[in-house]
Amino acid sequence: MTKKVLIPIPDKDFDLTEVSIPWKYFVNNGFDVTFSTEKGKVGKADPLLITGVIFGKLGAKPEAIEAYRELEQSASFQDPIPYENIIPGGYDALILPGGHAKGMRQYLESTVLQEKVLEFVKLNKIIGAICHGPLVLARTTDPETGRSVLYGRKLTSLTKKLERMAYYLTFWKLGRYYRTYPEYVQDEIIKVLKTRKDYLTGGSIWKPFVVEHGNLITARWPNDVHLFAQTLVKRIKGL
Repeated sequence: MTKKVLIPIPDKDFDLTEVSIPWKYFVNNGFDVTFSTEKGKVGKADPLLITGVIFGKLGAKPEAIEAYRELEQSASFQDPIPYENIIPGGYDALILPGGHAKGMRQYLESTVLQEKVLEFVKLNKIIGAICHGPLVLARTTDPETGRSVLYGRKLTSLTKKLERMAYYLTFWKLGRYYRTYPEYVQDEIIKVLKTRKDYLTGGSIWKPFVVEHGNLITARWPNDVHLFAQTLVKRIKGL
């Protein structure tokens, strides 16, 4: 039976690497991928990641841009379903990508999406989240416990070190472009965990890092994306 994967995104400003690279792994492995946006509008990636954040630098790698151009032509990407139409039981996995530009707030703050994410959690579906993606989980509250669905879980996300580094490198030119919110992603997530030790930052930022805890697979940033996608493929296949 064909494995089915859901990837929710905002209308604009998502990180093209964290969407297109996993998508390519999934389709190459015969998975059926569905995209979802708030109202069913076709999404668009953060344009600065294509042209270059500063003087043509700090953008996505050529392989990711090439994969994104392929993604843009795919039928599934061009026909996303609204968040409210998501039926979690119809999917084997949920992937929550990241991005940092302000358009991401639509997705990161959607209570409709959080309700669907809670269903995925309750159904014990495989959930992958990278970069800002874990914020969706952090903000999803289980009414039975009154706590975030991340309580008692081990994970990673965009770390404070990475977020601060990107901000300091670009503030002189782009202001708060790399600060989606006043609070760092890592700090917000740690607040909802059972213990701060459940948040893992990994070693070198250049060595790919992924955290697996039960059916939750998390990663930090685009440099982790291949390991993230490979790990998800194995888990979705049940290997």
